[in-house]
Amino acid sequence: MDLNLDTLKREILDYLEASGFVVFHSHPGSMEGLPVVLWNTEQYPDFHSFLDVARKTGAALVLFATTEFEAEEIDVVLSQLEDCDLPREERREYESRLRDMRIFAGVTCSLELAFDYNSRLYIFELQPDWYEEFLGIEDEVTALAVDDDLDNDSLGGYFSKN
Repeated sequence: MDLNLDTLKREILDYLEASGFVVFHSHPGSMEGLPVVLWNTEQYPDFHSFLDVARKTGAALVLFATTEFEAEEIDVVLSQLEDCDLPREERREYESRLRDMRIFAGVTCSLELAFDYNSRLYIFELQPDWYEEFLGIEDEVTALAVDDDLDNDSLGGYFSKN
């Protein structure tokens, strides 16, 4: 879904404050490796429902984290793209798609809410379509770069005379 997370971020913080939740501003992705349960934001994208569950379970503390998209992320992918052995047309397509994403620099690209219940973190996470597209491109380019590295791994001119 194409969302304006900057607007939603302010709306959520206002709602949390008005609802009496204690907000803990955490780092994005800091819940990795912990036992988590993800909220189905595709079918239930309304954060009010998620926070209603938190309230009904007795949660008073809500973790809140956001990430802003940085132009440097594009530069990293473009740098990886330079190392890929791609046909000119395909390389230009990737470069064009990445250049078009520069308009999102400084825009919130990820928003996370979470609460603890019975030693599990329940997480509500949103990302706009454009950011999911960027992540897809990043994955594709990384896979291409890894494939190229594997293809170029030879014995470096050494061979056996056996």
